Amino acid sequence: MLSLFFSRLGPPLALIALHYYLWRRLVHDTGLRGRARLAATIAMGFFMLATPATIIALRLGSGPLADVMAWVAFPWIAFAGLATMLFAVRDGFRMIVWAVQRLRALRAGPPAVVRPEDPARRQFLAQVTGGAIATAAVGAGAVGARTALGEHQIETVEIHLAKLPPALDGFTITQLTDLHVGLTIDTSFVEDVVAVANGLGSDLIVLTGDLVDGPVDHVRDRTAPLGNLRAPHGVFAVTGNHEYYSDADAWLPVLSALGIRFLRNERVAIGRGADTFDLLGIDDFTASHYDGHGMDLAKATAGRDLSRAAVLLAHQPRQVRAASANNIDLQLSGHTHGGQIWPWHYVVKIQQRGFLAGHTWHRDTQLYTSRGVGYWGPPVRIGAPPEITRIVLRRGEPVRDG
Repeated sequence: MLSLFFSRLGPPLALIALHYYLWRRLVHDTGLRGRARLAATIAMGFFMLATPATIIALRLGSGPLADVMAWVAFPWIAFAGLATMLFAVRDGFRMIVWAVQRLRALRAGPPAVVRPEDPARRQFLAQVTGGAIATAAVGAGAVGARTALGEHQIETVEIHLAKLPPALDGFTITQLTDLHVGLTIDTSFVEDVVAVANGLGSDLIVLTGDLVDGPVDHVRDRTAPLGNLRAPHGVFAVTGNHEYYSDADAWLPVLSALGIRFLRNERVAIGRGADTFDLLGIDDFTASHYDGHGMDLAKATAGRDLSRAAVLLAHQPRQVRAASANNIDLQLSGHTHGGQIWPWHYVVKIQQRGFLAGHTWHRDTQLYTSRGVGYWGPPVRIGAPPEITRIVLRRGEPVRDG
């Protein structure tokens, strides 16, 4: 009963609570009166309803309206989140100051008295700090939007694999992940990503999940440029959690028709003759919640020649725990967006068992987690620029950093 309550009512209640908190800080505490107060309250109510309105419009099949609403709702959510965080820091600091003052008064004993705060002074400080916080949130959001919608960083990473055949030393893999084609990521964005990926001239292209973020009927045309991805050894992919949110069973045939081969708990040999390595792919960590889906690395590794190097595609980095238990040499993942908007980095890292971005290890398995090429929700990235990853495989014993 409680889980049903929180799953259905938790998000709207959280949305209402966030906006009430912002209204208190930006409207009530600053002393807005009359028409200005009414206008600010109506505007905040409109923005609060923009997100659910976008979702409803999309579900009702009104794609163009949903597209317009998304460009209102998602940037606002970024501003609201940043402003809430800054106000929370300010309020926390004020509580500490208040507690220290009370403690000093108690230690001093009678007749020490803590003077009540001047209401006019308090309102003035609320106006100053509120204005500063709102300005900072808008500025940070603007910089973050420029980052999210700007050029992708090309991250070139050399990874040594002891079992890699000499003939494949220098083999290159372009990794694309978390494209999230949907309401605010359109055809031109996808075309740019494909052009950059093809321009790297890698031997293999892999897509590690969350390619789409919306129903097939609305988003299909925006994924079409993915059919232009080209690599000598092919284009392979695995599912991410957002494929399931968007009806994976409907999407998989559409994306496969573009020349993308999904590895669903299976493996293929990459190379020629004896000069090969195993490329494996598993369903997303959450896939078992959907009929006919679920990660099964035991199935993918059954009968594998352990003398061959193994590279695993798995959407979420925390899946590396299963990889390390199944003699996988390297796992390529995404999902985290590198945190996307600081300071959510810390929350994501906890949720992913300590993994966030870059080259790391879990026991004897190497892991590379890409920050991804797109974004989820707000078109904003702060402290986590988008990346297209170029993995260069090298033959040799890997050396742990540090």
